[in-house]
Amino acid sequence: MPLRLAILAVVIAACADSAPHPTGPAPRSPTPEARAFPGTVSVVADGLEHPWGLAFLPDGTMLVTERPGRLRRVAADGTLSAPLTGVPTVFDEGQGGLLDVAVSPTFADDRYVYLSFAEPRDGGAATAVARGRLGAAGLDETTVIWRQEPVVEGPNHFGSRLVFRPDGSLFVTVGERFDHRDQAQVMSSTLGKVVRIGADGVVPRDNPFAGKPPAAPAIWSSGHRNVQAAALQPGTNRLWTVEHGPEGGDELNHPEAGRNYGWPVISYGVNYDGTRVSDATEKPGMEQPVYYWDPVIAPSGATFYTGTAFPEWHGHLLVGSLTPGGLVRLVLENDRVALEERYRDGELDTRIRDVVQGPDGHVYLLTDRRSGKILRLAAR
Repeated sequence: MPLRLAILAVVIAACADSAPHPTGPAPRSPTPEARAFPGTVSVVADGLEHPWGLAFLPDGTMLVTERPGRLRRVAADGTLSAPLTGVPTVFDEGQGGLLDVAVSPTFADDRYVYLSFAEPRDGGAATAVARGRLGAAGLDETTVIWRQEPVVEGPNHFGSRLVFRPDGSLFVTVGERFDHRDQAQVMSSTLGKVVRIGADGVVPRDNPFAGKPPAAPAIWSSGHRNVQAAALQPGTNRLWTVEHGPEGGDELNHPEAGRNYGWPVISYGVNYDGTRVSDATEKPGMEQPVYYWDPVIAPSGATFYTGTAFPEWHGHLLVGSLTPGGLVRLVLENDRVALEERYRDGELDTRIRDVVQGPDGHVYLLTDRRSGKILRLAAR
């Protein structure tokens, strides 16, 4: 190969990873018809009031949050404990309340349980994260380790999913609080962001905006609306999120450090009154979604499936839908959606709030109802 061509090849290869991300238009969901679920659905437990987050403990029991502010332990046979003690006071209005739950990656040593919640504060409310040590009756030494700023009024768009990375740091997805959507582009604010904190709440030094005021150092990515589905992809350890858009604008993203995902400057959706959110779907310096939904699925809860109960689903992203309801399965190839399937029959024809893979390899769902359930999906 001539020297000039050899040098050019090296330059192209070196630039590949740093090349700008592709611009729009982003692929739109074909809105496939729901099909019958290829397995069985059983009720593990019921009588939970608007359950929001589910996490398995090492002994196979479950922790489940109820949005009004209760945390319960659920036995394998579905028996519900009394509400556990040590749960912070929550702002139980609208979409606010007790939200996600996560178990420390080093639970065997520290017994920490993490909760995200809408916290009542002077001037309104804000998303917060607390942790406490799980004891016989509840959480001990519960401490708030991170708080969203600024505090604003309003009962909507708190986020909020908790996802641990292998390095022990914690992603927290944080909504822009609906009436304050412009804050998603304000870098001194943590409204409308994905943030990354240490397990103790301390901001990691390698965060993209650490030491770069006026940007808030906890910010990982910006320009988000209301992320209620988030999961780490096995193998790559990258974060993937599914975000509530406005009318006709839900998004699948994989938020990367320092990137801006555009809300509300760009959007594929419209406001609920039919007016336009923006005059553009793309602008320089703002990322395109991997995929978007119009009409929406109203996503909440997601997991990458790695079990053996459904071997044909291995590596697929499972997402809960609040509207129209049911379970959405996404087949990803080369960071693109190759196939979307939906299941909304029988017990699945309802609002699904969370999606979790259990230690037995089966899939567990929470239904978002006044008398909500834990469902277990198994092969026939």
